[in-house]
Amino acid sequence: MAFEVITTTQAARDRLSEILANRPEAIGIRIGLKNAGCAGMEYTVDLVTEEDPKDDKVETPEGIFYVNPQATLFLLGTQLDFEVTKLRTGFVFNNPNQTSACGCGESVELKPAEMSPEMLQARQAPAN
Repeated sequence: MAFEVITTTQAARDRLSEILANRPEAIGIRIGLKNAGCAGMEYTVDLVTEEDPKDDKVETPEGIFYVNPQATLFLLGTQLDFEVTKLRTGFVFNNPNQTSACGCGESVELKPAEMSPEMLQARQAPAN
């Protein structure tokens, strides 16, 4: 099995499937980060209409999640979920590299992940 930067819940995969069904020009979504907010970084989720070979890919039966390579070390080990609540609907990042978040929840502080030798080996192994 190929190394995956992030894992996804069924709810996140179902939401990706809905997005792709409603946007036929899209081939997936790209997960990334940008410098913003009072804590320093914000997660980004964008439609992908053209594949970038530099992106890491998490392929699921419902579609492809692309991970911006500049965000990989900060997203390593993250579980991507999707939730609907009374106050919010959206993707949720359960990120072990998050050290804090701002009060409003819009931005986070992240530290780079530490990759174990096993993770490095799996990342360098050719995909089947």
